[in-house]
Amino acid sequence: MTYVTEWARLFALTLGVELAVAVPLLGKDDPLARRAGAVAFAQLASHPLVWFVIPTFGLAGARFLLLAEGWALASELVFYRLVFPRLTWRRALAISALANGASMTVGGLLR
Repeated sequence: MTYVTEWARLFALTLGVELAVAVPLLGKDDPLARRAGAVAFAQLASHPLVWFVIPTFGLAGARFLLLAEGWALASELVFYRLVFPRLTWRRALAISALANGASMTVGGLLR
């Protein structure tokens, strides 16, 4: 399996998990399609950088994990806050953290 194929497979898994977690947590004020689209776009902003850019920094272990997950958490937090202005920063952080934690856990369990 190529690196890009592996990324696409794991992107789909991550997207599925984060949709399942984040969409309901984003509330019912906005249409389902808007919430799902926002989660998908947040993944498109964070996941490719984690797979294709951050590895070029030469970090390993905890440093890599801290930067990769920190980027995912922060970029998705800001994206959710910008797309849903009624969402507080604290709630956007909680949603991003829960969704990222869930996808990381599922990915780890399937390894």
